[in-house]
Amino acid sequence: MRPRCAPRGDAPVRWRHALAAACLALASTVSLALPTFDEVRADFRSSETLVLSREGEVLQRLRTDATVRRGQWLGVADVSPALRQALVLSEDRRFYEHSGVDWAAVSAAAWGNLWNQRTRGASTLTMQLAGLLDGPDADFLRQGPGGRSVPQKLGQAVAAQVLDRRWRKDQILEAYLNLVPFRGEIVGIDALARTLFGKAAHGLDEREAAVAAALVRAPNARPALVARRACGVLRDMRRAGHSGARGTDCDALDLFTTAALQRRAFDASEGIAPHFARQLLRQAGRTQERVSQDGASRDGTAAQRVRSTLSAPLQRMAVDTLTRHLRELRGRNVEDAALVVLDNATGEVLAWVGSSGPLSQAAEVDGVLALRQPGSTLKPFLYAQAIAERRLTAASLVHDSPAHIATAGGLYIPQNYDRQFKGWVSARTALAASLNVPAVRTLVMVTPDAFFEQLRRLGLPLPESGGYYGYSLALGSSEVPLLHLTNAYRALANGGRLSPVAYAPAQRPAFTPALDAGAAFIVGDILSDANARVRTFGTDSVLATRFWTAVKTGTSKDMRDNWAVGWSQRYTVGVWVGNASGAAMHDVSGTSGAAPIWAEVMGWLHRSTPSRAPRPPQGLVRQAVRFGPGDGGQPLEGARQEWFMGGTQQALFAIESEAGGASETGVTGTNDASPEAVAARILAPASGTVVALDPDIPPAHQRLQFTAGGVGRAAVRWRIDGRMAGSGAQWAWLPWPGRHRVELVDAQGKVLDQVQIEVRGAGVRARR
Repeated sequence: MRPRCAPRGDAPVRWRHALAAACLALASTVSLALPTFDEVRADFRSSETLVLSREGEVLQRLRTDATVRRGQWLGVADVSPALRQALVLSEDRRFYEHSGVDWAAVSAAAWGNLWNQRTRGASTLTMQLAGLLDGPDADFLRQGPGGRSVPQKLGQAVAAQVLDRRWRKDQILEAYLNLVPFRGEIVGIDALARTLFGKAAHGLDEREAAVAAALVRAPNARPALVARRACGVLRDMRRAGHSGARGTDCDALDLFTTAALQRRAFDASEGIAPHFARQLLRQAGRTQERVSQDGASRDGTAAQRVRSTLSAPLQRMAVDTLTRHLRELRGRNVEDAALVVLDNATGEVLAWVGSSGPLSQAAEVDGVLALRQPGSTLKPFLYAQAIAERRLTAASLVHDSPAHIATAGGLYIPQNYDRQFKGWVSARTALAASLNVPAVRTLVMVTPDAFFEQLRRLGLPLPESGGYYGYSLALGSSEVPLLHLTNAYRALANGGRLSPVAYAPAQRPAFTPALDAGAAFIVGDILSDANARVRTFGTDSVLATRFWTAVKTGTSKDMRDNWAVGWSQRYTVGVWVGNASGAAMHDVSGTSGAAPIWAEVMGWLHRSTPSRAPRPPQGLVRQAVRFGPGDGGQPLEGARQEWFMGGTQQALFAIESEAGGASETGVTGTNDASPEAVAARILAPASGTVVALDPDIPPAHQRLQFTAGGVGRAAVRWRIDGRMAGSGAQWAWLPWPGRHRVELVDAQGKVLDQVQIEVRGAGVRARR
């Protein structure tokens, strides 16, 4: 049965035949142009993208279409009964009775136009929906700037009858509620309810329903006009018996409407993984494109959803843990932190916390991707390279003593965190206890350029060159993102093999060799050795877990960055603590800042899952080693079983003579010439020395050793920039940035020797 174009009448037969032919042609065109209900629902695109966890839970809602504001498609049952009744009473009272076109209303409108009388509009909800349908063949139904033409109105009426015949009434109402434009950029009832009323559509009460219905007729009208129409809709609802017979306070509704139209409660992003969600869409190239649909809502309607690798329970735990620890550190001027958890086997991101949210003044800054100085967390890669190149073994002895390393800019004088030197120590102890001087001596062997290339092979995006960073590269003077640093540690967990991180469920990762497997295993064994780190971290360290883990901490210049990165059998966890502004923290070390967060997250991951030490790769040899005596006649270190690259093993490690300082690593130590063999002069520092304050040590804890020779038992004093500062043949000075003249004077003030030095970095003035 074809839809009727107009009521029957007594028009001439030929006119009726012509009109019938036109109606048949128009009906045929409309029938082909109009989509089905399922097609309309499937083609619906929200302006929001829902990022799902690996379990299917919504983690983040993120706006990805800036041109319009649409929420999710809602079933008619998800819209409050009050709104459904308000809309029908306001727009189409006989919606459930007519067949798409309300011919009684059409007749009344025509009669009113004839006598210039205002009447209720004749457009039904079904006719309005026909004009909203966005199909490639439905252009003739769309309203132009000057309104619809007579043929368009006729086509709209025919389309409404086609829709009414093909669709159920509840489908028509549901589609209309999701497609109708409201105020400004808002389209659909879900976006309207969340934006203006801050709630879901099923919770709208009668006042809110009346305002929403009023906006359909005049979406961009002044608040007073909207309130006036809403008041009329509310009266109709109450007369219809929806909420009793109580009166309607239009003044109160006016205030309510004005406040609602100014509200913007629908945030652009909401959830527990905002930084990760943006990175996920950025990586997928979907930010400016339509996102593929993955899954459906409970009522079967399609929604824009992207399934990610994140674990919802782990993400919530990580956010809560980071927030709680940051509150405890607020008194130490710590405001920001970031955390990332990777799956060792697949590279999938399991947790990503980019900032501390409301605790931060820069909550939008993603600490997982921000460039920060990594401090001592680069040392494992340096020792792994030296071991792989057979320059060192884990048992090799390196000299932890004052070192003056000549560079193009002067002398580089590294120091340890505790301002003490341990003498001869094994490479195992040097790495596990995070001793700075042995790391710099190791870099002298490897060279900054070679180490730079190694870091690049591990995926660290260093923008400069090895020569640019120099020997300070051993102590983390470069800048790297937490994500890339954590993935580089994951390469250690995978036997030196590197693969990209994955944001969405992926197939088998593509690994590439980045480091020797044997060297990676030995470094992991060192970083898991609680006994080896005792000299710096003590016997009761937060780094010691009840299951197998390997971990390294780091602190950058002036305590601006604090790190803890490590791995277990299944997971690699990286934590950064600091301030997005670059402000220094107060008395925060690797074990008091990032490490407690790392330990708690790692403990949660293995609360019911064991973590076992990895198996050694082929080519490694395990052998018993012992160490020769030190200055006190006792062995330098206790005997133990040690891992070696094949062909580098030996049973005894001893020092034949300590003359020449740390000559074993090719780094010259302090000048220890006999004072009696030279005239009274300054032995250290040498003239022209450029002192770079160590980035891993608080400025107040650093000292520059002054040494005088040839003075015998004479009383000598040190004068800096014309002012007396210390006395004795050896004296430790608290450096202050700038160029300084250092003079050695006798008791009468006669200048015996002088040098010029420069101190670079931030310093702390000595108390007086």
